[in-house]
Amino acid sequence: MKITEHITAAKGKTLFSFEILPPLKGQNIQSIFDGIDPLMEFNPPFIDVTYHREEYVYIEQPNGFLEKKVVRKRPGTVGICAAIQNKYGIDAVPHILCGGFTKEDTENFLIDLDFLGIHNVMALRGDAVKSETYFKPELKGNNFASDLVNQISEINRGQYLDNPLEKNHTTDFCVGVAGYPEKHMEAPSLDNDIEKLKAKVAAGAEYVVTQMFFDNSKFFEFVAKCRKSGITVPIIPGLKPIATKKQLTNIPHRFHLNLPEELIRAINNCKTDLEVREVGVEWCTAQSKELINSGVEVLHYYSMGKSTNIHKIAASVF
Repeated sequence: MKITEHITAAKGKTLFSFEILPPLKGQNIQSIFDGIDPLMEFNPPFIDVTYHREEYVYIEQPNGFLEKKVVRKRPGTVGICAAIQNKYGIDAVPHILCGGFTKEDTENFLIDLDFLGIHNVMALRGDAVKSETYFKPELKGNNFASDLVNQISEINRGQYLDNPLEKNHTTDFCVGVAGYPEKHMEAPSLDNDIEKLKAKVAAGAEYVVTQMFFDNSKFFEFVAKCRKSGITVPIIPGLKPIATKKQLTNIPHRFHLNLPEELIRAINNCKTDLEVREVGVEWCTAQSKELINSGVEVLHYYSMGKSTNIHKIAASVF
């Protein structure tokens, strides 16, 4: 089923979903199943699987020259999605990026997904690689998420890069995109960022999943601005419980968002990361309950492959 169909079928009940990371190269899929199994009691209709693009490392050779090598630390998104759908009988949502893909790569990726019966995708621009300050698209690739959404929409209409083809198959992908309650780090303003989001919806996106946030008022304000701008698709809040003291600085630096002072004080008063985890669970549980009471269609958790704290939250909320 499409994500939008799951939402309609729920008839106003808030659904539970979460996102996982592919395991590091060299590990097997059992670690993924171990993280998913405890959360199945909350009946997730879908699970997101992130895609991690290649990174570049430079290896010094005996002659002193540097050899550029492409490294992909977390391969396996498509295979994991197929395994999830086969093992659990629920929808898997692979992330698909502009970065690291040509348009032809993207088309072939989508064809493989269609063959596997995977009909939901999360379309993202992706971040710059660590060796670059700013995002740089692939030659003959998509520059922006809205371009990527447009390409997926074209395939849904049977329009391939090699047109004309005989008896073009029309796919039926349901496309999700990212939203940023505190604006994307590269956007000059929140209003400008919402205009970019509106362009993604106009290109064919059917739902939005937000970046994590820790102040629900930011989400409510974001949704109100989106609705005022004419965006009517479901907007799903993305949540993550803080688990370590390091995340007080890592999360704002990585995701360019603010943490509430009350949460900062509570974490600073913790003596161990075990105490921090409890604070993180309590805070995220309170966020979840307020969001459910506001009528959100889905609560989407960034599990990072670890289910213990997400299980505690879901057990209190669902």
